[in-house]
Amino acid sequence: MPRKPRRIEVENDRGETIFYVRHQPGGGLVSPQARVHETAVVADGAYVEAGAVLCPGSTVGRGSWVDHGVVVGAGAKVGEFVHLGEDAAVGAHATIGHRVRTGPRVWVEAEAAVEEDTMLPERAVVERSRGTATRATSAA
Repeated sequence: MPRKPRRIEVENDRGETIFYVRHQPGGGLVSPQARVHETAVVADGAYVEAGAVLCPGSTVGRGSWVDHGVVVGAGAKVGEFVHLGEDAAVGAHATIGHRVRTGPRVWVEAEAAVEEDTMLPERAVVERSRGTATRATSAA
């Protein structure tokens, strides 16, 4: 089986060349300007953009895209094929289900859960409720 290259070059929509480095564990692609803890897992096919921060023990699933300025807290789990919009924040030990899409500046509280196939608008807040239920509100 051929080895995957450690460094990847991609041309963006503006014709600029962007570089990514394969992160271990997981094999996902991470911008050199992102801060990803060595214990964070970025699955194969996932992208982490410049300015993003993945804290210890966080996980980003296959095919997910962590946009510019996103912070994923310690122990948080991001499912497969998720897009976290610019400057979103996912609290420690929160869970983001598969195929979730968030707008910019969404805030998911620590230990909150977002169900699969959810779309969160810009500046939405997902609160941790008693038990397992969560509530998303749109901030004005």
